[in-house]
Amino acid sequence: MTFKDHFSGHAAAYAAHRPSWPDALVDRLADASPATTLVWDVGCGSGQLSTLLPRRFQQVVATDASAEQLKHAMPAHGVTYTCAPAERSGLDACCADAIVVAQAAHWFDMPAFVAECRRVGRPHALVALVTYGVMFIERELDDVINRFTFETLDGYWPAERRHVDTGYAELAFPLEPVVLPPVTMHASWRLEQVVAYVGTWSAVAALRKAGQQARFDEFTHALAARWGDGAALKGVSWPLAVRAGRLPG
Repeated sequence: MTFKDHFSGHAAAYAAHRPSWPDALVDRLADASPATTLVWDVGCGSGQLSTLLPRRFQQVVATDASAEQLKHAMPAHGVTYTCAPAERSGLDACCADAIVVAQAAHWFDMPAFVAECRRVGRPHALVALVTYGVMFIERELDDVINRFTFETLDGYWPAERRHVDTGYAELAFPLEPVVLPPVTMHASWRLEQVVAYVGTWSAVAALRKAGQQARFDEFTHALAARWGDGAALKGVSWPLAVRAGRLPG
């Protein structure tokens, strides 16, 4: 089985420019878990969520199929990083109280991953698939970002991206549903930070590979024209979508 690797080529930028998950997400996960001894963070990338989980979980095992992503993972007490695909984690059977996938489930072979969750998870373990889509800043800026996202990048997004846009509602996920309270991720960013973040998107990597860097530059100039002082901080928000379920007892 080969994994869909859209980020190893710019792993350093991914580590530097992706937003930080909110503490409230960690609380929602811990509160819904039957215990907090061990959480498996699947498709952890460079550890944006992994490093926050020890606040509520005693042990964090974070896995990713990309060795290059893991080279840039942030160390943290209580976090162990392992290079392994989601569908074959190498974890012991019946070891995890919670299993979380942050912005990665759409790349998985879901039937194989769910089978691995059933093997790795303890009775009643929580399995949570978390994603975020479009960012919100200010209406005039959002217009520029949305045109770039849905028009300029149309045809460059991998097919799996549609699951992000639907909040994972269409993913095959045959577990007892668990509804978690809503959470929104927030950041306070300058223009250059927004541009750098957009530059980590899989579709932008495909755009550049196609020799269309000029179209990204056009987006940058259009955004700058509406931003004003590029050093000015603006609030950025991403409402999170969480598809959660519980393993049987």
